[in-house]
Amino acid sequence: MANAKYYGTGRRKSSVARVYLVPGTGKITINKRDIDEYLGLDTLKVIVRQPLVATETVDKFDVLVNVRGGGYTGQAGAIRHGIARALLTVDADYRPVLKSAGFLTRDPRMKERKKYGLKAARRAPQFSKR
Repeated sequence: MANAKYYGTGRRKSSVARVYLVPGTGKITINKRDIDEYLGLDTLKVIVRQPLVATETVDKFDVLVNVRGGGYTGQAGAIRHGIARALLTVDADYRPVLKSAGFLTRDPRMKERKKYGLKAARRAPQFSKR
């Protein structure tokens, strides 16, 4: 297991995260920056760490992430999905824990397309009687 690297791809909305787990001390690096520097909100940091906390592997792996697309919330969700998938490659016994917590499910909600005749997906032009 010398120099083992475990990979997982996570997606949410329009964000895609490529996640690598390397045996280490629990340092999370996102786009070559520390998690505290990259994600401002504490809630997003909690979301990213959820799969590691659920499997009790917080201090066993360093997490290296390349993420692009979307906003911070979508990126945090994509990273969580990627970490959960990478943990499955580490040990398949984590599957029931991650599955019951809902970390393996790809969130299917996407932005609805704009329709012709409307100003947005559902927003109609302002109505005036006269």
